[in-house]
Amino acid sequence: MRQVYVNGNYLPETEARVSVFDRGFLFADGVYEVTLVLDGKLVDFAGHMRRLRRSLGELGMAFALSDEELLDIHRELIRQNDIVEGLVYLQVTRGAADRDFLFPAKETPNTVVLFTQKKSLVDSPLAERGQHVVTVEDMRWRRCDIKTVQLLYPSMAKMEAKSRGADDAWLVKDGFVTEGSSNNAYIVTPEGTIVTRDLSTDILHGITREVVLQCALDLQLKIEERPFTVEEAENATEAFSTSASGLVSPVVKINGRIVGLGKPGSTAARLRQIYIERSRASAI
Repeated sequence: MRQVYVNGNYLPETEARVSVFDRGFLFADGVYEVTLVLDGKLVDFAGHMRRLRRSLGELGMAFALSDEELLDIHRELIRQNDIVEGLVYLQVTRGAADRDFLFPAKETPNTVVLFTQKKSLVDSPLAERGQHVVTVEDMRWRRCDIKTVQLLYPSMAKMEAKSRGADDAWLVKDGFVTEGSSNNAYIVTPEGTIVTRDLSTDILHGITREVVLQCALDLQLKIEERPFTVEEAENATEAFSTSASGLVSPVVKINGRIVGLGKPGSTAARLRQIYIERSRASAI
């Protein structure tokens, strides 16, 4: 049985409780981060904490715990749950208060929950065969750059993809791909250029995205940060996505059309390899 962290206490998951008046439950008034664990160590932790602080700031949400305290909690959960490879989820809400659309007083204590998932991420059958994705309309709210817990529409998009026999969905707004349901999206043009959406409020500012793009620069690959159309994606030489849980995950079919040679391409494979190597070397 997993041990989880709730508001200062480490508890068996069956004993963990939050208030029925918690604003995360009532209003999705909360943010989260998920950090990759490799070899029992945390990958890109500083980047995830930086984005957490940004999300909290954009929502005007006070938060007392320091990065050092959060690091200790992450490490203790990894130790207690014997996580060698997997994920640590951190969720922070504005706390529990009587139901009201207005925010409660700033001194209202946050609800802070962390839990782990054991998961094989490096040796991934999906990465070996490549993903099949379909496109769906992007109907999320206009602040996709804030990593909030309101994930209903991404969940609906994943379910639609499953019903259509695909692995995941890429979201489309005004004819252009924004990102995947829970990842950033990329194509490789016939000229060998990596194209991915530029940072804005339309997409999540992915921590894995940031590191993978640096890996691409280290390989002296050409990068264009701009919107790309569904047609461009369907006619690309390669396609892939990035996330903390998927690392670099090749895409071999979009809307039933084969991408490139219909198998994971060399660019995605090389970036995945380098990202894993870099992550293992820099994990804390």
